[in-house]
Amino acid sequence: MTDAETMPPALSVVVPCYNEEAVLDTLEARLAAVCAAQFGDSYEILLVNDGSRDRTWNVICALAERNPRVVGLDLSRNHGHQLAVTAGLHLSRGDLVLIIDADLQDPPELLSRMVARIAEGYDVVYGKRTHRHGESAFKRGTASLFYKLLNRLADHEIPLDTGDFRLMTRRVVDQLNAMPEHFRFIRGMVSWIGFNQTAIEYERDPRLAGETHYPLYRMIRLALDAITSFSTLPLRIASHLGVFMGVVGFGLLVWALASWLADGTMAGWTSMIAVMLIMGSLQLIILGVFGDYLGRLYIENKRRPLFILREVRGQSRVPTPPDARATDAKPRAAAPLDLVK
Repeated sequence: MTDAETMPPALSVVVPCYNEEAVLDTLEARLAAVCAAQFGDSYEILLVNDGSRDRTWNVICALAERNPRVVGLDLSRNHGHQLAVTAGLHLSRGDLVLIIDADLQDPPELLSRMVARIAEGYDVVYGKRTHRHGESAFKRGTASLFYKLLNRLADHEIPLDTGDFRLMTRRVVDQLNAMPEHFRFIRGMVSWIGFNQTAIEYERDPRLAGETHYPLYRMIRLALDAITSFSTLPLRIASHLGVFMGVVGFGLLVWALASWLADGTMAGWTSMIAVMLIMGSLQLIILGVFGDYLGRLYIENKRRPLFILREVRGQSRVPTPPDARATDAKPRAAAPLDLVK
């Protein structure tokens, strides 16, 4: 392999794939076209198979055989979208890294505009959706509510109406790879890292084929990961609520004793039971909040690998051992490159 072939490419494209066999051919064609127009042959496309149950991995292998700049990464099981992206980021080599979903709702053709903003001195250029075609009013409304709530709870600002679709410089990716947490919310982590960040507005297209892989329960799970990863406000609310209800409970105890001493009877048992049930429910909710944070600390303390690779396919890569895993990343200096052809 020549020195030119072992040199890091100018661009790495990270694409998490879960049951996406119907779109991969079109995805590869559009990505290859825009990458070649911008960077010539100096790019790689990392297709991360996240435990798909269809023929996604077979299609990825065929694409890797056909296009030497396609690299297939096969995870040992379904790790979830955020960890699939993490796997691609850890194995990316480019001085610039683009994250994009396989469903082509985010147009690859925005790459040239993103690169132009990087050339202006930005380290992160993220896509900001002005309209979401092909999505229900319920999903648009819940997504908007989630981002507004997250910004109220989070300790730092996370841009509204954004996903993981973004172009980043190598120094941002290296810092992101060095962050070891298991419960990852990548758009929030990138925002936390800082550096110069800017948005590019666009209209999001409907899925090219297939069904969304983020139904309601997964959106709720992602929201919980985001809130508990970037805010301790739920813990503070639970603590304050616990103190408040303790004061209320002590007041009710004083009232009950005073009533008993006054006439020897206890009137109002129904209301008393209602108050006890409300207090008991609040206590269980508070314990649940504490338990969620404690459970995450327990998982993080195990220090298990973020992901495990089963196989790597690609003509430009030396095969990676089956037990390949995420390790602590050491930042490397990005080589100077001509961003715009």
